[in-house]
Amino acid sequence: MNDSSWGAPPQAGYWGPSDQGPVQGAAPAGPAYDAPEAQHTRPMPIVPGGPDVPRYGDDQDDDRGAARLSGPLFRDETTSAQPRAAAPQNPEPMPDAPQPAPAPQKKSAGRDLSAAIGVGVGLGAVIVASLFVVKAAFVGVITVAVVVGLWELTSRLEERKGIKAPLVPLAVGGAAMVVAGYVRGAEGAWVAMALTALAVLVWRMTEPPEGYLKDVTAGVFAAFYVPFLATFVAMMLTADDGAFRVMTFLVLTVVSDTGAYAVGWRFGRHKLAPRISPGKTREGLLGAVSFAMVAGALCMHFLIDDGIWWQGLVLGLAVAASATLGDLGESMIKRDLGIKDMGTLLPGHGGIMDRLDSLLPTAPVVWLLLVLFVGSG
Repeated sequence: MNDSSWGAPPQAGYWGPSDQGPVQGAAPAGPAYDAPEAQHTRPMPIVPGGPDVPRYGDDQDDDRGAARLSGPLFRDETTSAQPRAAAPQNPEPMPDAPQPAPAPQKKSAGRDLSAAIGVGVGLGAVIVASLFVVKAAFVGVITVAVVVGLWELTSRLEERKGIKAPLVPLAVGGAAMVVAGYVRGAEGAWVAMALTALAVLVWRMTEPPEGYLKDVTAGVFAAFYVPFLATFVAMMLTADDGAFRVMTFLVLTVVSDTGAYAVGWRFGRHKLAPRISPGKTREGLLGAVSFAMVAGALCMHFLIDDGIWWQGLVLGLAVAASATLGDLGESMIKRDLGIKDMGTLLPGHGGIMDRLDSLLPTAPVVWLLLVLFVGSG
């Protein structure tokens, strides 16, 4: 047999050193073979408990043919014994060897910025085109955003909490609310809101009473949170400079969010509301306020009829506060639902509701301050 794990094989018919004959009492080394047929032979292992017979060549460190007590009997058996001279396969580093320092990790922005910028530019183009070409087209844009937002909100409520807020009356009533606000102003918006709430109560009666209270409560909340607050954007549009008022509202909200994101990501150290939104910082809030106030002064001076720069400072401060509260409010809802985003419709942004979170509570604030500063005309 030829097994390299045993070292150099002995000569055929080898029984021990040349100065000794066969050891008395030892087991034979195996069947004899003719030299042409057997190139190498290996002695059989010593039987445990036999006479104390010295190993061949005890005066030498000879592992080349000596049988071990734990060695394999046949070629196809495996052995766990390692050769004496074998080096470890994976030597451990020396204790004093210097370890390479880990490479510094870059601060991650958390989202796909290229996709987010592309989607943002596309949405901005649609808004500007509809806003300055035909005002009624922008009302349609608001209506579509409201319906999709209601669908996302009610879907997440049912998936995560088992709350079945009726979508059909909410979608129909929400669209009617936006149109009523554009046509009839605040009075029309309030009437449409009341009718939508009544429709939610009646629609839910067609199903079993279990869970009725939580379902209609969630439905009325959704009607107020999404379409009713969005109605103030439609009411801004009714003024003579309505397109510029809406543009001011959008620019200030986006600038506030951008300032909070940029400053917070670069300099943020102190958490603003760690239990609600761990990513928001006080430094980010200061960035939102600073950016929004500067943008507000510029917008009031250049875009709004009879606007004064200091009014823009107040407007920017109010927008930064309302946008931050709106963002925290939706973060509270998502944390309660155990989700990161309300949807996946907008790559890099999440869902429609993830973009409306700052806009919805800011709309009534901007509408009210513009009415106080320059009137409703």
